[in-house]
Amino acid sequence: MKKLYDQKTYLTEELKDSVVSFGEIYLINKKSTALKWFLGLFIVAVIILFLPWTQNIRAKGKVSTLRQEDRPQELNTIIPGKIEQWYVKEGDFVSKGDTILRLGEVKVEYFDPILMARTQEQIKAKSESIDAYQSKANTANKQMEAMLEARKYKLQSIDNKLLQQQMKIDADSVDLAASNNALLAYDRQFKAAQIMLDGGAISVSEFEKLRISYQEGLAKVNSLRNKLAQSRQQFLNLRIEKNEVIQDYLEKISKVEGERFASLSSAANGAAEIAKLENQLANYDARRQLYFILAPQDGQITKARKSGLGEILKEGETIVEIVPVDPSYAVELFVKPMDLPLISRGQKVRFVFDGFPAIVFSGWPNNSYGTFGGTITAIETSVSDNGKFRILVAEDPNEKKWPLNLRMGGGANGIALLKDVPIYYELWRNINGFPPEYYVSENNQTKDKKK
Repeated sequence: MKKLYDQKTYLTEELKDSVVSFGEIYLINKKSTALKWFLGLFIVAVIILFLPWTQNIRAKGKVSTLRQEDRPQELNTIIPGKIEQWYVKEGDFVSKGDTILRLGEVKVEYFDPILMARTQEQIKAKSESIDAYQSKANTANKQMEAMLEARKYKLQSIDNKLLQQQMKIDADSVDLAASNNALLAYDRQFKAAQIMLDGGAISVSEFEKLRISYQEGLAKVNSLRNKLAQSRQQFLNLRIEKNEVIQDYLEKISKVEGERFASLSSAANGAAEIAKLENQLANYDARRQLYFILAPQDGQITKARKSGLGEILKEGETIVEIVPVDPSYAVELFVKPMDLPLISRGQKVRFVFDGFPAIVFSGWPNNSYGTFGGTITAIETSVSDNGKFRILVAEDPNEKKWPLNLRMGGGANGIALLKDVPIYYELWRNINGFPPEYYVSENNQTKDKKK
């Protein structure tokens, strides 16, 4: 048995030496390297877990511009009209002030080819009418001055008569006073003569003389009283005449002054009508200038809404769109409301533009290829129609330039960079569903320090 066993062993050893596959399949006498690989991978994994990872928020958006005037804008017609002639076609580049098209009139009130000349004639006629009214007002003013002068002299004449009449009244009053004194003397003499006549001291003829003297004195007093009353009545009549003169001239002056004010009012109405006509003339001139639609800025003509000659354009209707040349590009991103508190002005953002190849490592932005840098410049405080908040991101001047072939409306995937944390922390945060760490930009930190 032993001899047979030794023979089998010999045959097995000989078979091992002669067959190569046997040594490759059976690893009984070889040492395994799996443990080394496992330990190596474990160590590498632990090292990777402690590598820095940049937390980020992803958002989708599109290419836009930083300023409103750099965005595609509609070119509208201010007045209604029909297309008479096109000066450009779609795709053409125009400069500011270039003529896009010419419109024709469609409103009946503006069909007159010499409308502006007729309006100028109306203005001239109104100006001549105003001159006539001004002349009439000046004439009325001169009439008023003449009447005032005539009234002045008339009143001075009446005042002189009143003064003379007053002097006459004073003289008549003195004469009446003297006659009254004489009458008193005649009365005493008459009464004394009557007593003496009864006593027989004087004759009847002497008594009759004294009585006649008394009666003459009494008649003179009555006459002077009547004369004084007449003088006073004439004085009153002169005063009444003076009031009549004042009233008469007041009526005449008021009438002339009313005519003067009517002339001035007509002149003022004419001036108002001239202003209105001049306004119409300016509007006509401005309307004629609006027949030519001009480019508001440099750009490319796109999306013509009307094409044929003779087509009618309504007031405010869009004609074409102009895409400005060389705009300051920006990207508008839409951020979820839950991510909005993590966004701030001045924060860095990385972009991947549609149509440009890129290899992205979101946690290692410096090692990514084909991404471009940006800085958040504006954050809207009102939610958009899609339920997200809109932010504007401008080109970062410290990063490489954005592609020259960017176009309006192109897609862009944004990666807002937050805080740098170890990879193990980021894995733990994602497993537990915690939000990223709050980020404060360097600009805001500097402002807080200044405060």
